[in-house]
Amino acid sequence: MKKRIAALAAVCIISVSLTGAAKAWTPDDIRTLQTGLLTTGAPGVYDLDQNGVVDVFDLGLLKRAMNESGEVTVQSIPLTAENAKLQSRTVEKDGVLWLVQSGSAAEFTVRGQNAALTLKGSSGIHNKADYRPRYAVYVDGELLCDKIMDTETATVALWDNADRTASVKVMLLSEAMYGGIGIQSVDVESGTSAPVTPAAKKSLKIGFIGDSITCAYGVEGASQGDSFKTSTENFSKSYAYLTAQKLGADYTTCCYSGHGIVSGYSSDGARNTESLIPDCYEVSSKFADYGSAWDFADPCDAVVINLGTNDINYVAKDPETRGPEFVEAYKAFLQTVRKHEPDAAIICTVGTMGGDDIYTLIEQAVSECGDAKVSCYFSKTHSMSDGLGSDWHPSEKTQQNSAYVLADKICQALGLESDGIGLNAADTANYDLTLEGTANAAHYVSDFDKSFWVNTVTGGTAPTDVQAVLSGMTLKAGGTYRLTFSCTGAESEFPVVIRSGNTTMFESIASAAADGANFDETFTIEQASSDAELAFLLGGKDSYSVTLRDISLVRIQ
Repeated sequence: MKKRIAALAAVCIISVSLTGAAKAWTPDDIRTLQTGLLTTGAPGVYDLDQNGVVDVFDLGLLKRAMNESGEVTVQSIPLTAENAKLQSRTVEKDGVLWLVQSGSAAEFTVRGQNAALTLKGSSGIHNKADYRPRYAVYVDGELLCDKIMDTETATVALWDNADRTASVKVMLLSEAMYGGIGIQSVDVESGTSAPVTPAAKKSLKIGFIGDSITCAYGVEGASQGDSFKTSTENFSKSYAYLTAQKLGADYTTCCYSGHGIVSGYSSDGARNTESLIPDCYEVSSKFADYGSAWDFADPCDAVVINLGTNDINYVAKDPETRGPEFVEAYKAFLQTVRKHEPDAAIICTVGTMGGDDIYTLIEQAVSECGDAKVSCYFSKTHSMSDGLGSDWHPSEKTQQNSAYVLADKICQALGLESDGIGLNAADTANYDLTLEGTANAAHYVSDFDKSFWVNTVTGGTAPTDVQAVLSGMTLKAGGTYRLTFSCTGAESEFPVVIRSGNTTMFESIASAAADGANFDETFTIEQASSDAELAFLLGGKDSYSVTLRDISLVRIQ
């Protein structure tokens, strides 16, 4: 192994004076010294600078004595659970750490003058060009490279000719069924005895079980007309990853496109038994290169199940028979998850790509499972206004919006404080029309997109006589909110008010126009409210019709 002498005289002096001592320092010595400094004092053996006092300067010298040899060497270091934090499912095989699930990652700190990664390609590199594994490397949180793996080995230079300590993350962006990425070694020139150390674990861990939505299938596709490619599948833009990031959580995943509970995706309603998540959940990966059982050694605080979208066509073919079949299979899968995650809050959802009927069955399964720590909610169906990814899959905006909602649901399930950022208060509001005096008007609220149509026959004498009201909204004190909507109708103006009881929290003037007028204002809410109302004051005009669309009241900070 090539060696060279470091030119830092000060480091050499410390190294000689300390490592030449009879005592062989260990991590236990560091812990003992740290504990002593924080409590009743440390033994005199740790007075390394021999000034008669054991203090933090001695702690610094002890750490340097352990970590600095004074000699820079080229080291090729395999990654393991000992020197890297492993996110999601990984497999160690033949001296290589394989990242095998969507979002599987290794996170670690590297210290040295030059550093690089040696990566390995699984058999997935022999797939057709659009179906090969995709990975990313981050250094100090910044994206260094984002590539498709199409060779047996690859070298990624982390930095050259710089004495640097930096955090590094390697992540599989594409999903399990197209193969993993192997990390053979971290290659570093360093005078440190342990130049690769694991990132710190977070205090919260979330499990995500799902289908293509969780994999972020087509999230980077240009439009719904694009076909699937791993080059547009990016787990770092999945609601799952974004939720974990927002909550400062570690995570694990088990997700496969086209998979379901009783049937995978089926265009004709015939049962597809080749694509079932219950068959994949207890193994590290369905991909042929890795068939090992998964040990569930590191439990989750919460588990999110986002399944049912691919079961829809099968169940809809014969709902009277297949509906109960789905419910029983869902309950059985809940029992499997509970076996491996005995203390986790389990949150079930579906709906991003539709599925009202299948959600009703999920509600039934959750109700009948008899587990108080299992809950469910219907995910808001994505819209054209938020864009669409490949093959009509969720866009980046939809994935982000889903993450905001899910983070709030996890906080509720775990008893944590939710900041409410990113939540659209209008999504869960009650829509109604109130009339005063002689006013006479009709209204309709669309189940599809929550557009609010109001047709006034007699408007009364004041704007307050006809009010389109969204009620039951929770707003946070000190929060900055953005109110947006469009209004189509005869050209006119009308007041808009946010209130809580007798307190007006915000007021402005909005416009309507025949081809639609847009409203967009940002403001701060000074007073918290759990029952705030957003009111559009439309009275005082006879024979007047307006439609309010895309109503959004979102906390942005």
